[in-house]
Amino acid sequence: MIGGKWQVQDQRSLAKYLDTRYNLSYTNAMKTAISVPDPIFEAGEQLARQLGISRSELYVTALADYIQARRGGQITAQLNQIYATEDSTLDPVLAQIQSLSLSREEW
Repeated sequence: MIGGKWQVQDQRSLAKYLDTRYNLSYTNAMKTAISVPDPIFEAGEQLARQLGISRSELYVTALADYIQARRGGQITAQLNQIYATEDSTLDPVLAQIQSLSLSREEW
């Protein structure tokens, strides 16, 4: 992952991790039917061709990316819950050291 965004190779790894059977056999993976608006479907087809991957791999990768992005929100919510009850004020000595260092910098 680079800069919080999954790269194609990372997405493929995540997709395979989420379902290790994905590339072993076409019929062993979970099959599903979904409705996709035509413009999104066509954009997906074009992207899959550009990336040199199958439509199935594109959709698995996109879903894995979506899941990963939503997990980040859960982590933030958990951290917010922790810091809501914990004292997060800056240590007075550290605050003084920081303020002294700022006066020496040019702005």
